[in-house]
Amino acid sequence: MSEQTIFIKEETSEPEIIKVEEILNQLSGIERVLIDTDDGEVKIEFDEKTISKERIITILIENNFTIMQ
Repeated sequence: MSEQTIFIKEETSEPEIIKVEEILNQLSGIERVLIDTDDGEVKIEFDEKTISKERIITILIENNFTIMQ
């Protein structure tokens, strides 16, 4: 099990929170998603044998979210 923290620019309001949770929780290998709306922090626990960090980020970008570095 791996844990990854990413920051999403748009992740500060309820509609976006719900959308990110729905997108990520539908993916095979995602165990848990925690979101901090104060700073757009998204903590993701996932099975690295099933899905990669890169794939998670790609899916979020494909759904029009901006990943902050």
